[in-house]
Amino acid sequence: MGMTSLCGCQRFQQTCRDAIPSMFPPPVVEVPVSNPARIGPIDPEFLMFQVVDAVDDEFKIQSEQWVRRDNVQWLEGRVTSYPQVSGTTLEPWKGEAARGFERLQSTIQTIRRTATVRITPDETGYNLEVNVLKEKEDVDQAQASTAGSSAQRHDGTLVRNENQQRSLPETLGWYEIGRDTALERKIMEGILGRVSNVEPPKKKLLAH
Repeated sequence: MGMTSLCGCQRFQQTCRDAIPSMFPPPVVEVPVSNPARIGPIDPEFLMFQVVDAVDDEFKIQSEQWVRRDNVQWLEGRVTSYPQVSGTTLEPWKGEAARGFERLQSTIQTIRRTATVRITPDETGYNLEVNVLKEKEDVDQAQASTAGSSAQRHDGTLVRNENQQRSLPETLGWYEIGRDTALERKIMEGILGRVSNVEPPKKKLLAH
């Protein structure tokens, strides 16, 4: 009886799919995005605007070197962001960089990210490469450490020096701990989505 009911439900679902396909859309198939990625020949100025726009969705832009051609060859473009300290799980209002494990890692440790996009032109198009570098903060002491704030005298009593006590560690520098491939893919998807199946605006001709 149970098997008969199951078969009946499957036939009913299939009949509904055949009759009203819009109510049962096919499952979404994710297509992996390569990094580096290849783009065909399009206007270099249009491409650079889209790259800047995609990076600006996640980071504040620090520098832009636009694709251009000199008397001999094409020169590559580059867009670089400012380093950005990533939000933690306790900062849900920060809709930025880290997700999932990356967000958890940024909660346990102070991590910053810097994005760089290289645009290398040739005669048939462009090669795009997105790099999101992760760096961890190097500090001189643990948070709220009181090391060095007190000293023991020869008679056993403690002498405290309030000027030596610090509640916050000092940053000595940053060191690389890898790349955020998930964010690289997100930025690359943003770029490709902006330039795929889109006709660049035509430039206005100057009247002579």
